[in-house]
Amino acid sequence: MQTILVCDDDKQIVEAISIYLTGEGFRVLKAYDGYDALDILEKSKADLLILDVMMPGLDGIRTTLKIREQSSVPIIILSAKGEDNDKILGLNIGADDYITKPFNPLELVARVKSQLRRYTQLGNIGEARDSEHIFRNGGLVINDDTKEVTVDGELVKLTPIEYNILLLLVKNAGKVFSIDEIYTSIWNEQAIGADNTVAVHIRHIREKIEINPREPRYLKVVWGVGYKIEKQGSEEGK
Repeated sequence: MQTILVCDDDKQIVEAISIYLTGEGFRVLKAYDGYDALDILEKSKADLLILDVMMPGLDGIRTTLKIREQSSVPIIILSAKGEDNDKILGLNIGADDYITKPFNPLELVARVKSQLRRYTQLGNIGEARDSEHIFRNGGLVINDDTKEVTVDGELVKLTPIEYNILLLLVKNAGKVFSIDEIYTSIWNEQAIGADNTVAVHIRHIREKIEINPREPRYLKVVWGVGYKIEKQGSEEGK
């Protein structure tokens, strides 16, 4: 049974979400501010977090930042704010998805399942495979069995979405992917208004794998077309 931590200062919202999640077979942990959430995470393991942005004490933004210092567990942000800037902020601080209030509970459940599928596919949950697949491009190396990314021998910590995007590009080094192609491949849904979402994740990847993100060695933009990993060497080995 997978465990979801739901954190919102509105107890009615927490209860409503809990009802839908438990009905789908999930175990639910409940918190009512960021400090509650962090305390629970010290004692219990959660497979996914649902965090409200506006909370007293420690809000969802600062809570996400603290969690991201130690964990890549999927995080879905809830907020009454629906403007693009607020969505970008949620992604910027490490969230994997963003839903505005009021929301359809069935959509929330669907997004929870989608994030968990991606996380499971990354190997953070489940059994490791027998064979090892390593994709190399210059000093950039992805081990798709251990889900580790290194640059010049230094380990790089990526979120599940960032890992999937980078793996897609590295596996197809030299090929240019449009924003819509990246979004469709990673999110498995139609790319509507995907520009900001993809751009934020691309920027995060650059900040983590490039010595100088303003002059990237690996992750290049092809203006008016999309993004690619510059081919620099053997892409795959064992």
